Amino acid sequence: MKYGFVLPRGDARTAAEFAHAADEYGWDGFFVWEPVWGVDAWVSLTAAAMVTNRIRLGTMITPVSRMRPWKLASETATLDNLSGGRVILGVGLGAVDTGFEQFGEVTDRKVRAELLDEGLDILTGLWRGQPFEYQGKHYRVKPTDFIVPPAPVQQPRIPIWVVGAYPSEKSMKRALRYDGLLPAFLGPDGKILMQPLTPEQVATIRDYVIQHRAENSPYDIVVEGTTPGEAKAANAALMRRWKEAGATWWIEALWEAPAQEEVLRRIKRGPPGV
Repeated sequence: MKYGFVLPRGDARTAAEFAHAADEYGWDGFFVWEPVWGVDAWVSLTAAAMVTNRIRLGTMITPVSRMRPWKLASETATLDNLSGGRVILGVGLGAVDTGFEQFGEVTDRKVRAELLDEGLDILTGLWRGQPFEYQGKHYRVKPTDFIVPPAPVQQPRIPIWVVGAYPSEKSMKRALRYDGLLPAFLGPDGKILMQPLTPEQVATIRDYVIQHRAENSPYDIVVEGTTPGEAKAANAALMRRWKEAGATWWIEALWEAPAQEEVLRRIKRGPPGV
């Protein structure tokens, strides 16, 4: 099991400082969130890449529906080359209450899902290189030989983690096409349950992945939460439960931390490893 840390807030300089600490104190991944308007995720991760050596760098999450797929392909491949192959791309529909409507972004769930699917097709196609052509409902791409950028270091592609809402067949099928699952559970009303996932729910999702994923390549199941305190034995016991349920990554998320100093102190305590 691997351990990541998501930065709840802060500018690119903060991202670099905290990523450096996470690299030094044994974390496996450092993540930032991608806002509609705010501190740019890819500038922050680039700053982090320049002061780290081994830690993975990624987003939690990138709402692909509001990105130009070719721009996202450029950003991710450039950072993968700069970092020596350390990028992870987390994707999903995004939360519309984070500024989608205010900036004229698409809010319809069905259309956002279409844009996500087509965006991922284009992203992975451009990573593979030229010639690449695409004809979709929303996007058209023709081959180009104009200053073609280098492919990502990681092959066959940069790992993509996709939000999958269980038991939605369409949502889960999308996630299983890629490299990892950011699991969510749907309630009886068809809306995502807002309470934290349990190990039992993750075990159910793990069984679904085993039954429905055709490929035998490694596949991540990524859970997010906050460890309860400084008691190492209690945290280790909690991580054992998640690992037994099938989680391969734990992402520590202090979204409600009142101060940056508290966030940095948590990073320096190190991951809640087993």
